[in-house]
Amino acid sequence: MADESWRVYESMAESYEAHAEDSAYNAHYDRLAVLEVIGDVRDRRVLDVGCGPGFYARELIGRGAVVVAFDASERMVHLAAQRVPEARVVQAVLGEPLPFPDHEFDLAVCALAIHYVSNRGAAFAELFRVLRPGGAAIVSTQHPTADWLRKGGSYFDVRREQDTWTRDGVSYTVDFWREPLTSLCDAATRAGFLIERILEPRPSAVMRERWPDDWEKLNREPGFLVMRLLKSEG
Repeated sequence: MADESWRVYESMAESYEAHAEDSAYNAHYDRLAVLEVIGDVRDRRVLDVGCGPGFYARELIGRGAVVVAFDASERMVHLAAQRVPEARVVQAVLGEPLPFPDHEFDLAVCALAIHYVSNRGAAFAELFRVLRPGGAAIVSTQHPTADWLRKGGSYFDVRREQDTWTRDGVSYTVDFWREPLTSLCDAATRAGFLIERILEPRPSAVMRERWPDDWEKLNREPGFLVMRLLKSEG
């Protein structure tokens, strides 16, 4: 099967945008955790990887970064360019060669995208290539334990899975890859990265007020995972 899990976003781009802007898991769980791990980005060149409709690009621009963003979905590229005209937004596929020079960026932000890529090693290698020495990549993804609890089988399986999402009354089949934490970390370190930090986010106070069931669940079992990866100076 071709590695085109991202294609579903072509058909649900607008409905995903409307959902993710203020959703429990996107806006008030993943985004808060990733932005905390990113830290100060003022005057830094940042690559927004798998940018979707541009929520992270908007935040990064607002914090003083110079942002280049890309997504595999043409429709998402259009939405991101509309939302963040200050950023350069291009179409490219994570896991394939990227249209950027070596050492172009200080930071790469890859939020909830790496699990759509069949060859995570190739994806990490390209992020390593385009980062300057001393740069960092912030990567969030579905927590391996959460995928195992939802899908069953062996925790150590590396395999393609499917979820069904309903947006605006329409059902979409979303393919993604599940793998144990060891496999994900190995893909990053074999590309050359050093793992500086791994964060298993806790749910925000906003979630407790607006989505108490999700808040309670995420205080028992993790939903997402955030990694800060460093490209050494040497």
